[in-house]
Amino acid sequence: MDLDLIDTHIDLQSTKPREIEEAMEDPFAVRFIPDSLIGGNEPRYFLIGKTVAQRVLFLCFNTDGKKAKIIAARDTSEEEAMFYDRNYHSFK
Repeated sequence: MDLDLIDTHIDLQSTKPREIEEAMEDPFAVRFIPDSLIGGNEPRYFLIGKTVAQRVLFLCFNTDGKKAKIIAARDTSEEEAMFYDRNYHSFK
């Protein structure tokens, strides 16, 4: 899936596009069901994934199946990282 980072409001200095791609490609990423259609016609998806450098990111995005438009990207909270780890260890 291609990333659309045009007109995003995220700091691309602290979160590199490659890290976003790595988190989205993480086979153990936790993906959430879209939330309600607040303020638009496209559903938002949520994902917690790990980068190659072991950084755990929380992503909010919408997609048409071919491109993902990143709405938000940030480091996870401690609770979110523990949720990811529990999910990861359940598959190991």
